[in-house]
Amino acid sequence: MSSGDPDAERRSTRIGWRSGGLLLAVFVLAAVVPVLAGDQMRFPYYSQELNWKVCDTPSVATPGVECADVTVPLDYSDPDGRTLTVVISRVPATDPERRRGILLSNPGGPGAAGLDAASLLGDVLSPDVLAQYDLIGMDPRGVGASDPTEPCGWPVSEPVRSAGPTAAGFDEEVVFASELAAACGDGDTEKLRHITTRNTARDMDLIRSVLGEDKISYFGLSYGTYLGAVFTEMFPRRSDRIVLDSSIDPDRYWTGLVQDWGPADEIAFDDWARWVAARNPTYRLGATAPEVRATVDALYQRTAREPIMVDGYPIDDHIFPFILHNLLRSYQVNDMMAATVRDIADAAAGDSTSSAESGLEELLELLYTGENSELMIIACGDSDAPRDPEWYRHNIESTRVTQPLFGAMANNIQPCAFWPRPVEPATVVRNTVPVLMTQATGDARTPYGEALQLHRHLPESRLVTLQDVRIHLTFRPGLSTCVNNAIDDYFGTGRLPATDITCTADQPVQ
Repeated sequence: MSSGDPDAERRSTRIGWRSGGLLLAVFVLAAVVPVLAGDQMRFPYYSQELNWKVCDTPSVATPGVECADVTVPLDYSDPDGRTLTVVISRVPATDPERRRGILLSNPGGPGAAGLDAASLLGDVLSPDVLAQYDLIGMDPRGVGASDPTEPCGWPVSEPVRSAGPTAAGFDEEVVFASELAAACGDGDTEKLRHITTRNTARDMDLIRSVLGEDKISYFGLSYGTYLGAVFTEMFPRRSDRIVLDSSIDPDRYWTGLVQDWGPADEIAFDDWARWVAARNPTYRLGATAPEVRATVDALYQRTAREPIMVDGYPIDDHIFPFILHNLLRSYQVNDMMAATVRDIADAAAGDSTSSAESGLEELLELLYTGENSELMIIACGDSDAPRDPEWYRHNIESTRVTQPLFGAMANNIQPCAFWPRPVEPATVVRNTVPVLMTQATGDARTPYGEALQLHRHLPESRLVTLQDVRIHLTFRPGLSTCVNNAIDDYFGTGRLPATDITCTADQPVQ
């Protein structure tokens, strides 16, 4: 099965343009030659010997975990060219006599480190499953310990931003997004062009071969579901027991997924508003859900007029909706979100020091001093985005009424609009690999409709629905025994449920 783009060689080796004097982006591109996925590709990388030693990377908190370096080609169509080092980890199966293979995992992102597979899965997989599999973690290429990309030098960490409630705010975002893209174009563009999900899937297959395995079992969360789905499409014969938790529809990734956050966040916000209204004596944000929404909308409008200073950091209309979005990920952080909004309201009234309960100072420090360019490098390298700023402006204005808090974030322009075209087409996932999917109906990060679509694209899959719970990541201790048993049973026996399943939380969701 071809995994390249037959027209890629004919693409320009340099993209750069100006519009109205605005620098959009300049990248030096490498020509791309089609490569073959799966068993048709054979070269020495696939037979390298690994040197295992105790992990010494800060991201691995579990003691005694072993790590090894795997050499992979930067560009699989040029195996004699540059190479990268992908770091993997291993926790051996607890019962060598029952060991059946490897279970590789990815915790999400794109751009998240995944070396500490034991922290992700070790406390939730059943002893029976842990007896059968070596847990394999990996930092994907360009991330964490795996030849990380150099920072682009962004002034903020988060590229997902809101255009704010005004037309002028969107104009600012067009300029800002183009500047973020151009900053990344000043670095090692040959490397950046090959930090993609399809190449990470190829790395996974190479790791499989190096470890002497015929197939990979896999657990993917959030973006990890996209990676897992891409792997099943590129390497169906190498896919063993695949579990996807909180799924992305590959047809919507990346721009469409972010758009889907808008309505999902509005629904999640109303759920949180009902919760906080019932605790108005504590948080003083409103005695009813509409009053809470009015309080938060007033803060949003205030940030558009003048940033609210908290702990020395400005909260403006471009990051305020993202702060809310970040905390709507789970009902389990309702109190943290309430404390955060209370802190911002107090700061607007003159008290600019946040409380320990909110964690707002740490979040703001991350937003202003970190850099999440890996997210854009991978997402923009995977899937093309609309180029015309007016497309985004139209979508923002059309959602002002129905998505008053989040439409301008979900439909905002991002650096991908100014990025070079991907070196390969986006992966279309349509296959018959058996897959177990789990999804919460209230998930605002990967909305339930995305999982339904992927379920349709994978006709041999089974969907385990966690009903009426607003949460991202269903496979966790103490949430739903029904969900956990379905996952453990599939990993342990290889038997998918006969039909789709609906589960509930073990405890009432407050």
